[in-house]
Order: sequence, then structure tokens, then C-alpha cells
Amino acid sequence: MAFNKSLAGYFDDVQHIGIPTDDMAKTIAFWEKLGFKKLGEFDTDNQGNEVIFMQYGHLTLEIWTGDGAVHETGAINHISLNTSDADAAFKAAKAEGFKLKDDEVQHLDFWDKGIKFFNIEGPNSETIEFCEIVK
Repeated sequence: MAFNKSLAGYFDDVQHIGIPTDDMAKTIAFWEKLGFKKLGEFDTDNQGNEVIFMQYGHLTLEIWTGDGAVHETGAINHISLNTSDADAAFKAAKAEGFKLKDDEVQHLDFWDKGIKFFNIEGPNSETIEFCEIVK
């Protein structure tokens, strides 16, 4: 994706929806009952907290422990948009004046080569993540 100063040019789809849980087994069982399959599983802190990715068709969920579940309507933590260039998307978001929740592009060791991501805040305090699965 070429730099075009519009953040809209830096994502092509929803990548995942992030949901924190305080009961991973119960959460996995719920989504499996709806037909979701486990796609990936990662240790997040060497203290028993984990991230599970589950998928049904085109929809992927990121479910993790460690932050606790809110247990209220609207408790989804974030919506992630797929980008193939997190660095350029970050520059575009900054140039366009979006409210950035990160000072720089973040990195995690998920998947084979990791991910790069950053978050912006929407008008209702919602978090929108721009995530690149490094290839």
C-alpha cells in the first residue's frame, strides 16, 4: 500500500475482535459451541496468561486472560483492522491527526514472525487497532 496521507488506504478488512476473559475454558467452550475453531494459542507473560485466536468463516476473535472481563454490555476491548504496513499506517494516522493511543508501532511475538500494531481512539472512546501480521 502506497503512502497517500489517508489512513483509509492502509487497511483492507477487519482482522479480529478483541475480547478479554477471566475464564478461558468457559469462553472457548462458548465460542466452540457456536462453531468457532481454535486458530492459535500464545503465552503472553510466562505467568499463566494466554491469548487464543478462534475463527469461524471470515471472523477471527482474539481472546485473552490477564485483564479480566468487564461483564457489561459493550465489553469488547477493541476492533482490529488488517494492514500490510503498520509503519506507514501509523505515519498516516499521525499526519491525519487521529488520537493515537501508542507513541510508536508496537510488536508482539504472535504467529511465525510476530505482529506490528498501533491503536487509535474513536469518537466514543473505542479502541481501533491497526495490525500487521509480519510475513
